[in-house]
Amino acid sequence: MTVFYIIAAILMLGIMVTVHEAGHFWAARMTGIPVKEYAIGFGPKILEWKSKKYDTRFFLRLIPAGGYCMFYGEDDTAGKEASTDPRAMGNYAVWKRIITVAAGPVMNFLLALVVAACIFGTVGEDTQGVYGYTVVQTVSENSPAAEAGMQPGDVLTAVNGQDARGLADSGGRYKISQLIDLYQPGDDPLAFTVQRGEETLTLYAAPRYDEKEKRSLIGITLLVQYTPGYTPVSLPRAVSLGADYCVRAGGAILTSLKDLVTTGKGFEESSGPVGIIQLIAEETQTAARTSGTDAFLTYAQLLVLISVNLGLFNLIPIPGLDGSRIVFLIIEAIRRKPVPQRVEAYVHTAGYALLFGLLIVMTFKDVLRIFR
Repeated sequence: MTVFYIIAAILMLGIMVTVHEAGHFWAARMTGIPVKEYAIGFGPKILEWKSKKYDTRFFLRLIPAGGYCMFYGEDDTAGKEASTDPRAMGNYAVWKRIITVAAGPVMNFLLALVVAACIFGTVGEDTQGVYGYTVVQTVSENSPAAEAGMQPGDVLTAVNGQDARGLADSGGRYKISQLIDLYQPGDDPLAFTVQRGEETLTLYAAPRYDEKEKRSLIGITLLVQYTPGYTPVSLPRAVSLGADYCVRAGGAILTSLKDLVTTGKGFEESSGPVGIIQLIAEETQTAARTSGTDAFLTYAQLLVLISVNLGLFNLIPIPGLDGSRIVFLIIEAIRRKPVPQRVEAYVHTAGYALLFGLLIVMTFKDVLRIFR
């Protein structure tokens, strides 16, 4: 990874966090809640100025990977600020505070929607894409494919002389899977025509029936080559496509989070800030080897996915996150009196400690992964 792509990745995180905190800031301004401090970046300050009208201190800090929006009386464990300072956030109506807290994740969703709409508005809608040959991604040990001599990167062009390009006529399945399914125990091994670099080979493999999958398999994972065919779209259509893209991304993220919490599935693949920066930099750099346009699109798509992820994660009612604060505010609205400030502050502080510990673990895991 070059320094340029690492800086671009850090800037992406900075943009998403800054937009998140800007959501809190703008919502507070609209509802009349005073903001104590607003910062872009973190670490040593570069610039500082103060709004005389709103009594807010603004900071531009050195490291552009984050930011914050601080309110009066926030996490005041003793509850003294709320009683002595009329600007304290706890003195304002519950509905105003809910809007202010929820505006952070909402801005992340809005950022994702705008960027996704811009992607579709720029490149268009893929309506004329063409599926090509099937590429072998992995080969399982002791599988029929391994015994036949298949290797990752092999391009499978035909099975028993039949063209194996693209999708089957129905069901959205790969055509090669359909051809493998035609095999019956006792039949002769299937003849796979394989393109390996400049060489064309014929490899023979007899599929084995898998009881779990309820079909015949040869022990490979596949990726079908795909060439998109874009057509221009109107602005409303771009927004609609962008919204659908964000919804599908959010659904996939929620499914992953559910699997992570209930079964632990995906923990090894999960990443902290270091891993996310590495992913953004590597994917963007890889796309840049094809063209600058591909690099831009990859960068924008990652921004959409990570921004949706950030918005959803912040709505989870984990102490310290926006979701937890909203839960406390809903409880206050139901009880018609706030949860004791000291109790809420300690809960959020415990959440910060938990998240900081998780951050350390994830960072350590990310660093180990880099140097493996």
